[in-house]
Amino acid sequence: MTKKKPVSIHKAAKLTAFYIFVVGVIIAMLLPLYFIVSLSFLSTREAYRYPLPMLPALASKFELTHGKRGYLISVYDRVEGEYMSVLDTADLEKISVYMKYQLATPMTMEEIEGEIAKLETQDPVYFTYRRNLLHNYQTFFRVAGTGEAVPALIRSLQICALTILISLSIGGMAGYAFARYIFKGRNALKFSVLFVRMFPGVAIALPMVMILANINFFGIEFYDQPIGLSLVYSIGSISLTVWITASVFMGIPVSLEEAAQVFGATKTRAFFRVTLPLALPGLAACAMYAFLGAWNETVAAIILTQFHPTFSVIVYQTVLGAVGQVNLAAAGGMVMALPAVIFTFFIRRYINQMWGG
Repeated sequence: MTKKKPVSIHKAAKLTAFYIFVVGVIIAMLLPLYFIVSLSFLSTREAYRYPLPMLPALASKFELTHGKRGYLISVYDRVEGEYMSVLDTADLEKISVYMKYQLATPMTMEEIEGEIAKLETQDPVYFTYRRNLLHNYQTFFRVAGTGEAVPALIRSLQICALTILISLSIGGMAGYAFARYIFKGRNALKFSVLFVRMFPGVAIALPMVMILANINFFGIEFYDQPIGLSLVYSIGSISLTVWITASVFMGIPVSLEEAAQVFGATKTRAFFRVTLPLALPGLAACAMYAFLGAWNETVAAIILTQFHPTFSVIVYQTVLGAVGQVNLAAAGGMVMALPAVIFTFFIRRYINQMWGG
């Protein structure tokens, strides 16, 4: 029989500490995400309770009895473990509105009248209704930005698509030129492309307001329009695209293009049929960075828009504006994160190829 090696206490302690550290980092990363997801499904009353409920309630439990002003409505509080009075009124419409917007529990006037009628035989009356878990998302799109949330969402997607198109077309061609051609000042020019990323977005956005406001290309205005914003966002994306694509094209042997030309392909056809497919992982990474940069940009969008805000501006205004409910802001944040997650999901195969996955 082989004798088991004794486990070093010092080694076991180090391994345990390492795993505790890793678990702590994972929890610290996932906790804010869990918090905002949970908050986006909480009702307004739950969102301002302390301590904050860990999970949204699937149903609301009510206690109905006669009050001083009419009918006293109490809601079961999961934190306190008892019914808490929230409304005392004889106005049935006010009760319906409170339940819909504060408790995310829609009840019609007929349903409320039916529960009140039960007071003739029993007092108090207990009843339960299912909550509308998507209430915050529906309210956000209806209220945020005075109803401009959906147009702003479409506008932001247009801006991201144009930014990707401009960045990949200009930056990709420049990256190919840096990778394939040797010319005087190549390294200095390649390094100077990064200069534009040294300036804050606000510093570029302020003069761009004046420039875009004076541009009128065959009747097409650029200020406060998706095309104008995409041009501004592309300034920073192009420089990053140049460096990424230049490295990618350098890793593709020139001999592949030369072999295609030997078999009768033109230089352009050899590029599109041989080199470009091999460079797709790098282009996908550039597209991801361009999309995320354009989608999340808020400061420049506030300056460069007036009547046609982007979706990030709508979410920003929801946090600081008159709407100002944290659960609505959380719902807007989740909606804002969803397109970026979907876009990354579709290009994940190319990203994995670039990272050797």
